[in-house]
Amino acid sequence: MSGRNFLFVPGPTNVPDRILRAMHRAQEDHRSSAFPALAKGILADLPKIFGTAKGQAFVLPASGTAMWEASIVNALSPGDRVLAVRNGQFSHLFIDAAQRLGMQVEIIEEPWGGAVQPDRIRDALKADKAGAFKAVLVVHNETATGVTSDIAAVRAAIDGAGHGALLMVDGVSSVASLEFKLDEWGVDFAIAGSQKGFMMPAGLGILCVSPKGLATFAGSKSNRAFFDLRDHVTHNATGYFPYTPALSGLYGLRESLDMLLAEGMPNVAARHKRLGEGVRRAVAAWGLKNCCTDPCRVSDTVTAIVVPESGDAEKVRDVGFRKYNLALGAGLGPLKGKVFRIGHLGDLNELMLLGALAGTEMTLIDTGIQITRGAGVAAAQAWYQGSAK
Repeated sequence: MSGRNFLFVPGPTNVPDRILRAMHRAQEDHRSSAFPALAKGILADLPKIFGTAKGQAFVLPASGTAMWEASIVNALSPGDRVLAVRNGQFSHLFIDAAQRLGMQVEIIEEPWGGAVQPDRIRDALKADKAGAFKAVLVVHNETATGVTSDIAAVRAAIDGAGHGALLMVDGVSSVASLEFKLDEWGVDFAIAGSQKGFMMPAGLGILCVSPKGLATFAGSKSNRAFFDLRDHVTHNATGYFPYTPALSGLYGLRESLDMLLAEGMPNVAARHKRLGEGVRRAVAAWGLKNCCTDPCRVSDTVTAIVVPESGDAEKVRDVGFRKYNLALGAGLGPLKGKVFRIGHLGDLNELMLLGALAGTEMTLIDTGIQITRGAGVAAAQAWYQGSAK
């Protein structure tokens, strides 16, 4: 099919030409005396994206999923009790990782489409008189349902309970796109990957750890080798890595950081909010429902759209892909066939989103879902025009 694929899944996201050019380079000696200039610059700038002046960043040739494991095995020991909230597919998988690694996980269940409820965390920690819970696990932006939870309120709940548990936050689809304040929110482990807000191909696991989190490395009794962050602390201090890094990825990350910091993180978050609102207005104009049940907790990076009971979200995705070269996100877990997702994060603008919305409208009509042609596009256009500076 001629023309470009319209990639509007919530990750991987579109890779800017600048980053592609930065990554397209010959390999080099990662142990040369020149290499630390690249590594030290990246490791110094990454904490700015996470909103911290105190935390330490780590970059591994891995993925955001791998950073779940890195966080757990460096901070916790087999048999440790942790408290976790399950409100979607990625929180479910975060919990699964902790269980497989030998942790005892107490789960707070929330409806898929609902946000983390800080009061339930506070109550569970207050009941833990012995301080047995070593960590609280939450997902900031649940990619499967398009729900953004209030991490500042989660920290307030932990503090309100007078509990010393670590706060581990999956920020894979929020960091580098939404507001994230590791220091202010008291996050101890913030987990990210290269393929979403960082606008890169998948392949880098990115982690930022608070001083409190760093202090746990020595006490963990979990087995670890590749994910032993103590080795990174030692080698990163001199601008190197404990094993061969993903060189092309590091050059892409350097360019990504330059782009994000030039725009300014408050402006990045504001841009995503504005673009996401246009998508939400389109969904409302179509007469369809947002999977997120709380209008105050809708995600600015991904919208999960519920199809009517007579519809098939997988058919919508397949027709859009095969007929219009449009890639939409799948419904995951129990939402498969019921929900499709529009990713609106990373390197994108109004016209890109309007093209995706136009293709989605044609696909919905083609698959028998009754909407008014042009209604969603018009609603988004009106918002983008009216809110433009």
